[in-house]
Amino acid sequence: VQLVESGGGLVRPGGSLRLSCAASGFNFGKYSMNWVRIPPGEGPEWISTISSDGERSYYPESLKGRFAISRDNAKNMVFLQLNELTSADTAVYHCTAGPAETPPRSPGTQVTVSS
Repeated sequence: VQLVESGGGLVRPGGSLRLSCAASGFNFGKYSMNWVRIPPGEGPEWISTISSDGERSYYPESLKGRFAISRDNAKNMVFLQLNELTSADTAVYHCTAGPAETPPRSPGTQVTVSS
C-alpha cells in the first residue's frame, strides 16, 4: 500500500485548499478512504470518510459544510476540499485506506493557516 498526499501549503484564514492523495499497491476501488489530520502536538483526528464507490461520505459534525471529500476510482485518487480555513485547521493531513480508525503511515501534507 502506498499513499502519497499533496496540495498542502500556507493559506490565509478564510482561504481554501484542495488536497490530493494518490494510491497504489492495492485494489483502490474496493476500499473506503479516509482523511485524518494531526495538529501540532496532538494526536490524529478523523476528518472524513468516503465509501468505496464514492456514493457516501461522512464527516464529524464540527467539520460538516466546510470540508468535502471525493474520489476518482479511475485514477486511484482521493481528494479533500478545505474551505473557510482557520488556524485550528493547521495540521499534517494524511489519507488512509479501509476503516476510519486505520492509523496514518504516509508522509502527509502540511496545511498551515496563518495571516
